[in-house]
Amino acid sequence: MTFLPDSNTYFFETNSSKILVCEPTNKNFDAFVWTLTNKLLIEKEILKYGAILFRNFGLYSVSEFNRFVQIFSSNLLDYVYRSTPRTRLGGKIYTATEYPADRTIPMHNENAYAHVWPEKIFFFSTIVATEGGETPVVDSRNVYKKLDPEIIKKFEEKKVIYVRNYRTGVDLSWQEVFQTHNKDEVEDYCKNNSIKWEWNNGISELTTKQVCQATLSHPQTQEKVWFNQAHLFHISGLDNDTRKSLLEEYGENNLPRNAFYGDGTPFEEDILDHIREIYEQEKIKFKWQKGDIMLLDNVLMAHGRQPFKGERKVAVAMI
Repeated sequence: MTFLPDSNTYFFETNSSKILVCEPTNKNFDAFVWTLTNKLLIEKEILKYGAILFRNFGLYSVSEFNRFVQIFSSNLLDYVYRSTPRTRLGGKIYTATEYPADRTIPMHNENAYAHVWPEKIFFFSTIVATEGGETPVVDSRNVYKKLDPEIIKKFEEKKVIYVRNYRTGVDLSWQEVFQTHNKDEVEDYCKNNSIKWEWNNGISELTTKQVCQATLSHPQTQEKVWFNQAHLFHISGLDNDTRKSLLEEYGENNLPRNAFYGDGTPFEEDILDHIREIYEQEKIKFKWQKGDIMLLDNVLMAHGRQPFKGERKVAVAMI
């Protein structure tokens, strides 16, 4: 039984995954006082469900969102070693990934392609698309449970290597990814994060390779989760036209980004398709409302983005 004082709670759910929705019932509701008072209960519920949607909290500006997030931590994270384009809105509040509106962003745990990642991620809906634009979520515990055990075993034994080739005008530049124009700072970051790097004079300016985990045990609950972005980084995740164009232009070894088993052997595409299908089966979608704030435990919950029409703006903060 879920209980948060002075609130109505219910669920958005599909199969075995759930989002806990919390709406105030008190006419004199103060979002900041209520959240501070109930912070420990919220922390308890997020470990159970992985996702909480705070609705009708009366918060509509980015500054109010920042104040809300600060209740949980005053040490928000910078978005360094990024894999997608974003804009800083002020402080350490960013836009959600700025991809073309007609594209789907696949399900993923934030920064699962690295050795460090946010503990929690907050989304704040400020402009709601006229159509689509949902931020679906998936319980990573359920993905782990539904995957073929032999696939899990192979991934856990071999891990995942992410290969990125940075070049001007294709995907993100190394300057944007590492948030610096100083090559020494890039090298220091790579050294500190077990990333192999090579500066090139040929087709790409910089190549990085990093072997990362395929699964995790949650640090508090010890539950096993599927935690990697192999299906997202791999070339098979692109539409056929884009895939063909990139392969013709650069060849498989020089793609802007790709993923392999940790020993460098290629993934079986049917296995990646199986992983994508399980994400699809477990996906929970809901229609954003202006002022909605969604809190995710980033280890327990993956997220993505649906295509949309009209203007859409979602702010993001990470701790």
